[in-house]
Amino acid sequence: MSSSTDNLTLPRADDFHVHLRQESMMKTVVPLLRAGGIGRCLVMPNTQPPLTGVADAIAYRETLSAIEPNVEYLMTLYLTYDLTPDEVRGAAEAGITGIKLYPRGVTTHSDQGIGDLEPLMPVFAAMQDSGLGLEIHPESPSDHDRDVCVMNAEEDFLPKIGQLHQAYPELRIVVEHVTSAESVALVERLGETVGATITAHHLDLVVDDWAGKNHNYCKPVAKYPHDRDALRRVVKEGHPSFFLGSDSAPHPREAKECASGCAGVFTSPLLLAYLADTFERMDALDRLEDFVSRNGRTFYELPPASETFTLERREQVVPDAYGTAVPYRAGETLRWSVAAA
Repeated sequence: MSSSTDNLTLPRADDFHVHLRQESMMKTVVPLLRAGGIGRCLVMPNTQPPLTGVADAIAYRETLSAIEPNVEYLMTLYLTYDLTPDEVRGAAEAGITGIKLYPRGVTTHSDQGIGDLEPLMPVFAAMQDSGLGLEIHPESPSDHDRDVCVMNAEEDFLPKIGQLHQAYPELRIVVEHVTSAESVALVERLGETVGATITAHHLDLVVDDWAGKNHNYCKPVAKYPHDRDALRRVVKEGHPSFFLGSDSAPHPREAKECASGCAGVFTSPLLLAYLADTFERMDALDRLEDFVSRNGRTFYELPPASETFTLERREQVVPDAYGTAVPYRAGETLRWSVAAA
């Protein structure tokens, strides 16, 4: 990182968790990735229908590249019980980066997700042997008989991650969009084959910031102040197992501003400006490059970025909308901006 009082020049950033949608929303959000500072991203497979096969994922990547060819799209498959070890090996040979595990019913388009993990053990073994990553949405479905709800669903799921790691210690596991002190502690404990992504918004939000405020509502939900403090601590320490995954998840305004709003916070267009603003408030600007441009690509064994981008200390007001999608902190002033490429 090169820097002055008013500028930071960093390698073009990686976003290891992004939703790029379909049809008109896709055409709105994909051209905004580079404006947010991103040069490479890991694309989530929960489209409609989901990306369950290699051909589906490659076709989707070609569609994205036709819209914005100057971003590298790393593809994932949606894990179902139909996936076989042979298909896992074929996915690795085709250049697929990972396979996403959605517990059934916990978030947007997770209705075809997973319940019992036991039938998938041969698939996890093949993933370990093939070098594919397992990206996990770490939440249990709400179960009021067991006292499980959105505030502790992540904590309830964590033992399954520990068990998977014990069974397959070389399997590259990513605990996605962690929100709790318990998740941070688990990843710190499990070692170098287990990583975690952290979003820009979870470094800011606590439960008070989303309860009754639908544009800040996402899954997993932001938790308590001590949980946010744990995320901030591990980022300030520069821990190599934690890196950027925005979980940027746009929805049309009418799907957010309603009695039962969709889960998702939209951050892609201003992603690095949000992060610079937050990291400065955290007194951690010197850790920004590790978080957005080094830790993740090291974990995934990817080459360094060939481009840089520059953050300028220049105030900007977050737009009210991009198309039909309302961005995070709409109408607020950020202290940093990504310089035009």
